[in-house]
Amino acid sequence: MHLPGNIFAGNVGLAISQVLILCNMIPYGMRQATETITQMTSVERIMQFTELEKEGPFESNPTDKPSSDWPSKGEIKFDRVYLRYSESEPPILKSLSFIIESGMKVGIVGRTGAGKSSLISALFHMAKLDGTIYIDNVDTKKIGLHDLRNKISIIPQEPVLFTATLRDNLDPFHKFHDDSLWSALEEVKLKHAFTLDYRIEQGGSNLSVGQRQLVCLARAILQNNKILVLDEATANVDPTTDALVQATIRKKFKDCTVLTIAHRLNTIMDSDKVLIMEQGQVLEYDHPYTLLQDEQGHFSSMIQETGKAMTEQLKQCAKEAYEQQHGQA
Repeated sequence: MHLPGNIFAGNVGLAISQVLILCNMIPYGMRQATETITQMTSVERIMQFTELEKEGPFESNPTDKPSSDWPSKGEIKFDRVYLRYSESEPPILKSLSFIIESGMKVGIVGRTGAGKSSLISALFHMAKLDGTIYIDNVDTKKIGLHDLRNKISIIPQEPVLFTATLRDNLDPFHKFHDDSLWSALEEVKLKHAFTLDYRIEQGGSNLSVGQRQLVCLARAILQNNKILVLDEATANVDPTTDALVQATIRKKFKDCTVLTIAHRLNTIMDSDKVLIMEQGQVLEYDHPYTLLQDEQGHFSSMIQETGKAMTEQLKQCAKEAYEQQHGQA
């Protein structure tokens, strides 16, 4: 190769070495740029969260603040309730109207997408809703979210536990004495399994699924609210734990209003009433035994899909519950 002019060979070697270094640096720079763009997605998400419409108000106005013993009965009334998660989407709940009397045990059933969980979201005001929900004749729209949500206990399908001690999981705001905590643990058969200082790992990973659900049940027992919501609480536990949860609920929440989103029909056959939902609307609402008298009804169809043997067992359970309730009346 002929180099024009008088060029020093060392400069040529330097140029070549720098070019090689540059070739290595370009891919590194591209990787860094890609990683920066990826990390900036987090910033973008945070900015989106700051622009979300805020919930509230969390505190009630002094004129609308309910009494300290509210709700004393636990009566729930839905009056033409519509719920939607987005302004651009059609409503999930459509003109939902029914009354749950004080102390009533109601099972909520329906196929996937029927609006069962949305009904619970409406009760907690988790999304925008039109219409009115009354609890003991108090319009829940007129009170703060803290006052509303603190008065309703819920045991979700996926137990929510904190990375903290068992004491903090049972009583996050330290409102109760240790004696009350031990009493709640005894009710769910966990008194001798753990100490109050036992540390629960993230998401309760060092507990079994059944133990997590029982901790949530103990938490609900401590709150002693007049309204309890079970969102398929026993869908992922073994039959023994399921039976313990059901028995404890019947005992400790005997005088409370209990709403149960059913995964297993046998858990709601002894309910006072069953609410059948489809596409965000009420199809049937009555005692299970009464609904089963209509062999062409929606509830009867759901029962028959469980198989002949199970159908007879469920019908017998509903009949016994109806006769016991009628006899007490």
